[in-house]
Amino acid sequence: MRNRKAVQKPAHTQARKQVWVSRFFSNPVSKKRFLRFYAMKRAWFSLIILVLLYGISLCSELIANTAPLYVQYQGRSCFPVFMYYTEDEFLHNGRMTRPDYKAINRLPAFMDNPGNFMIFPPFPFGPYESVDADTMDMPDTVTLVFNPVPRVCSVDIRPDFTMARFSGAFFPAKPPDPSGQKLDRFIRLSGSFKSAVAGRFENRASPRFSVVVPGPGKNRIAVDIPAFRPRRRAPATVRLILRETTAPQNPVSTVSMVFGRDLAPGKKTPALWKELSPGDKTIISELVSSRFEKSVDDYPAVISGVQYRLSFKRADISFPFHPVSDHLFGLDAAGRDVFARILYGLRISMSFGFLLVFASMGLGAAAGAIQGYYGGRLDITAQRFTEIWSAIPFLYVMILMGSIYGRSFALLLFCYGLFNWIGISYYIRAEFLKLRKKPFVEAAKCMGVPGRRIIFRHILPNALVPVITFFPFSLVGAIGSLAALDYLGFGLPPPTPSWGELLFEAQQYRWAWWLILYPSMALFIVMLLGVFVGEGVRNAYDPRQYSRLK
Repeated sequence: MRNRKAVQKPAHTQARKQVWVSRFFSNPVSKKRFLRFYAMKRAWFSLIILVLLYGISLCSELIANTAPLYVQYQGRSCFPVFMYYTEDEFLHNGRMTRPDYKAINRLPAFMDNPGNFMIFPPFPFGPYESVDADTMDMPDTVTLVFNPVPRVCSVDIRPDFTMARFSGAFFPAKPPDPSGQKLDRFIRLSGSFKSAVAGRFENRASPRFSVVVPGPGKNRIAVDIPAFRPRRRAPATVRLILRETTAPQNPVSTVSMVFGRDLAPGKKTPALWKELSPGDKTIISELVSSRFEKSVDDYPAVISGVQYRLSFKRADISFPFHPVSDHLFGLDAAGRDVFARILYGLRISMSFGFLLVFASMGLGAAAGAIQGYYGGRLDITAQRFTEIWSAIPFLYVMILMGSIYGRSFALLLFCYGLFNWIGISYYIRAEFLKLRKKPFVEAAKCMGVPGRRIIFRHILPNALVPVITFFPFSLVGAIGSLAALDYLGFGLPPPTPSWGELLFEAQQYRWAWWLILYPSMALFIVMLLGVFVGEGVRNAYDPRQYSRLK
């Protein structure tokens, strides 16, 4: 008899579940709500994408991991993703530590024996692995960049526009020092420019004056006259600042060329390289050779009357590192793959959001249900306690608890759940205050149904509309709150994969655009999908569908 009952109990439970599910879908109200949600395609497809993303994140170990999916070693099959194996099982060195599968895969036992092999995930990089710079496949070349340097000089002119003093070899004049020559011999002087100069020689207060005039050759010259204040005596000379610029139709652009280890120029040799003197080419070749081993300073050179600054660039690996073929989303400050950390961070964020929302809504629904059903002194006392509790600053509590017990996922979930239930309790309390005097509740009381059964069996199912409609928005808020706490340094402990932690690194390394773009994009997409789903659920549960303004 015991065995028969033990066998029948699961079947009875399963039958009750099937009846509940079939009752839910056979309910005409539930059908209308589902059809309203399904009719809003933006919300429906957002729900599908969000579920797929969360499902993919739950399988993160099969997508991005340092451990192989399958290992064939000496006729033995191993599955390191699902089981733990020690290093001794592969190297027989007596060490019971976690093996480095990538290093083992490069040993002769695997390289020379086709029977021993490993199958790694599509992205063989984990969220905690710091990539070795020596293993990255980078081009072994040095790029020589010709950066044009605009020339700047100062000129002191007399009232007749002759140059009294000149600094820098700016104009192609004979003799090389153009002092004593007329300024209009080299640049075109406009009427406004002459008036601005004349005002200074007349000792009048004059504002700063700037103008761009044609210069020698194809270039243009920006002439700047500083602001002038009257003096005791009129000045004998006026100082001008001349800056060389390029004409829009003849720009001097940056040119580059690539050198290999043999110091031979690449296939595309720019004309600037051919115009260099043999001495400059020898010095540049020596600098290129030195750049393969260490950093070198820029080299100045004058080519066809134009000043250039030659810089030597090599793909030196320093973290954070920009996206490459093996790391599509780049590497963070610790050399960890950003894609792997975003993928694992998605699972942590979604799991944290679901757990927090379920816990806070369950606690808030229970508190609001008890307050709304019993009312009276219990309701007033609980409401005052709730108001006092909501006035406690959450961030200070989080900092205090973290300093005592240390930062952890469970502690963050516990502390956040202590304060996140207050909002939903207000809505459930209001629903219970409205429903507790309904005829079906009075009938249940007359039949002697206990209060606990009335609360959770009769009233609560009719009061869950606020819980269901607020669920997607609460989930979005929980994900954003976790990212904000991680960004501030009060969230999950490092090195836990987190979007907020990546954004904090992006603030430290503002030139690392990949640390800003990809985590922000992931956070934006997930929160946007959640908002679309929440909008669809809200419209599905809104009975005034045709009374809203379109």
